[in-house]
Amino acid sequence: MTGTDTPAQSSRIAPVEEIRARFPALRRREGDQTVAYFDGPGGTQVPQRVVDAMGEYLLHHNANTHWAYPTSAETDDLLLRSRAILADFLGATSREIAFGANMTTLLFHVARAIGRGLREGDEIIVTELDHHANVAPWQALARERGVVLRWLPLDPATFRHEEGAFERLLSARTKVVAVGAASNILGTVSDVSGMVARARDAGALTVVDAVHYAPHHLVDAESLGPDFLLCSAYKFYGPHVGVVYGRREATAALDLPRLEPAPDWVPECLETGTQNHEGIVGAAAAVEFLASLAEGDVVGFSRRARLAQVMTTLQNRGDVLFAYLWEHLARIDGVTLYGPPPGTPRTATLSFRVRGHTSEEVARALAPRGVYVSHGDFYATTVARKLGFADEGFVRAGCACYTTLDEIERLVDGVRALSHGAV
Repeated sequence: MTGTDTPAQSSRIAPVEEIRARFPALRRREGDQTVAYFDGPGGTQVPQRVVDAMGEYLLHHNANTHWAYPTSAETDDLLLRSRAILADFLGATSREIAFGANMTTLLFHVARAIGRGLREGDEIIVTELDHHANVAPWQALARERGVVLRWLPLDPATFRHEEGAFERLLSARTKVVAVGAASNILGTVSDVSGMVARARDAGALTVVDAVHYAPHHLVDAESLGPDFLLCSAYKFYGPHVGVVYGRREATAALDLPRLEPAPDWVPECLETGTQNHEGIVGAAAAVEFLASLAEGDVVGFSRRARLAQVMTTLQNRGDVLFAYLWEHLARIDGVTLYGPPPGTPRTATLSFRVRGHTSEEVARALAPRGVYVSHGDFYATTVARKLGFADEGFVRAGCACYTTLDEIERLVDGVRALSHGAV
């Protein structure tokens, strides 16, 4: 493959050049080159459609909810519509979708409510592979309520959960299983469906962090069956808004902290205070953007069907780009790659290190070349600690819907030059 060619030319979604034209940020330049954004795992760029939707709301419909005048009623309608759209994205119903400031804030809120029903000695399974947003809230309960954390270990040889460990940890004392669907630092996709099923059989609640999974794979909450699943719109081309799927029965059973006059019905009981209405509208617009990429016969199908086609095709594109990135970085002397190899369950996200350079030094060296990568531990602190780089962290590069092979080659060339001392 050369230039901007990708394997998507025979697919039934928009070609990458057309997708890129929808993102104003991609016109940014460093010197004589446009910027290649590989920082998507920390937050993707935003298409014009999302900005327009947020501006339209703020300029023409801005109001608080549930009042008897037009803009308030319009806001109510837009929020209901947004719940329905996010429900299509997550394979749920609109009565199971709520919003918040971000995934971390929502998860602290849900965990606090779950914790009110736990007793000293109850057990919670957390994992060494997860972002700490799905660790810290449970650590707080361990300190405050005397519950016991059981850690599902990371196998450094496979970059996956240690085989057989989950079955050994799960018991009648397990009340909560908190697990990530995909690792934001290693790209590992875990067997969450199997863990959710076993946890349900054991009578435990399941809380799934899908922040890194949702931008890369189609989520089907109904089939997966967790009690709660959370993601962030800014990882799939939207604004900074958190989204939580809460199974209706599980949400209704929560002892949620709330103001007396606040809504006590599902799903709004999960939301505290006035929400970021324009952000919620923008999150829905991001999903609509993804659905709009479908081409061919599926255009007349349901939003969910269009999303299924688009997400599958984008995943296939990303897999090919990722394999190329992995193969060519692996050939560079002094570069070490971390995470499962191509062809295994994973996302198109790669962490690596360059011998003799901190992760920050690598990022700074690549930026003038128009290659933007992130660096650090990405709040997956336990992973970084276990792999021996708690202080320096890693360089991380992720493929998004607008990534091209040309950009991958520029990243590889920049790392090669740095490794050879040419930067």
